[in-house]
Amino acid sequence: MAYHHGDLAQALIDAGLEATRSGGRAALTVRDVTRRVGVSPNAAYRHFPDRRALLRAVSAAIEQRMADAMPLLDTQGPVERLRSVGLGYIGFALAEPGWFSVCFFGDEAPGIDELADIPPYRALTDALDLMVHAGLVRPEARSSAGWSCWSMVHGFAEMALHGPLHHLPGDRILPLAEAAVDVAIRGVLV
Repeated sequence: MAYHHGDLAQALIDAGLEATRSGGRAALTVRDVTRRVGVSPNAAYRHFPDRRALLRAVSAAIEQRMADAMPLLDTQGPVERLRSVGLGYIGFALAEPGWFSVCFFGDEAPGIDELADIPPYRALTDALDLMVHAGLVRPEARSSAGWSCWSMVHGFAEMALHGPLHHLPGDRILPLAEAAVDVAIRGVLV
């Protein structure tokens, strides 16, 4: 990938995506990204003051890709939408482990107030809001339902990537993921 006088910031993010896809957050260095783009490291600092700023930008691009990978349809009911968010989260983690390692838990994890701007989290909260609107989740339980659901899908993804489920083939992991998501949903229903 060589940079040819276009959008250097985007070219650096794209190179960061390429580096982190297989190597995770540890693979992201300003020197490597600028080498991939064909510019000096000093050129990158005009757009990203340090590695952390570049990592945040790459993470934001990955988070959008994660949300885009969730198979959300307007025809889905509230339960099906929440299920799609959970399975989409796990599916993305398993398909893109390098990118998944960058999201949410990079060098600078987002604070609670920043989560509303993160597309996968917004998909979760939107799905839970639909559940509340449909009378399936109590309004006062909405916040704790979000943390419960997110903790479950993230924990399952981590166990499938790095824990006891790591060596199972995909055809054995998917039914376990579906069962875990279904249990989480039942746990938040009225």
